[in-house]
Amino acid sequence: MEIKIAITDDHQMVLQGIVAMLTDTPDLKVVGTYKNAQETLEAIEISKPDVLLLDINLPDINGIDLSKKLLGKMPELKIIALTNFEDISFVKRMLKNGVHGYLLKNTDKLELIKAMKTVLSGEIFLQKSIQNKIINQTSGKTSDNGLKPNLTRREHEVLVAISEELTTQEISEKLFISPKTVETHRMNIMSKLGAKNSVGIIKIAIEKELL
Repeated sequence: MEIKIAITDDHQMVLQGIVAMLTDTPDLKVVGTYKNAQETLEAIEISKPDVLLLDINLPDINGIDLSKKLLGKMPELKIIALTNFEDISFVKRMLKNGVHGYLLKNTDKLELIKAMKTVLSGEIFLQKSIQNKIINQTSGKTSDNGLKPNLTRREHEVLVAISEELTTQEISEKLFISPKTVETHRMNIMSKLGAKNSVGIIKIAIEKELL
């Protein structure tokens, strides 16, 4: 049976790399590549893939929210997160939204094919390193221990800027980093604080005495 695959990633080199990796692989066909969430939402019902390889960090809608929207439209679609984010909170949030697999971008072709076949069989696929992190966390290492979340220096700078009600563009200009990097830091802060939005970030940061 031919497996139809779509890929969503805002880096052209990543898209080209995955397509090249899967080219000439028997029973696999790439039917669509998308650079952002909007493209994905508009085209995926036309390309009708069996599996979507989805980056979490997109320029318009993050992959966590996008996966929920996509599965609302196409409940039969199998989604595998393909990302650089190793934080277990991201894994849990993706799985909670119905995602079927989680891979890091350092995966190889054999593991990628195995992941796709696993999710199509109705099972969840987690990369080994992700499985180990979950096991370590559930063996007694909880994050809700009353300690201050461990933010990096740059994350703290972004946190302070968020508390000043600066926009992503304004934070980008103030800290001399790209808007995409700002959003990456924002997602990491949300993850570490367990917040759902900017209001939650500020509330929890104050409670944890980070501001």
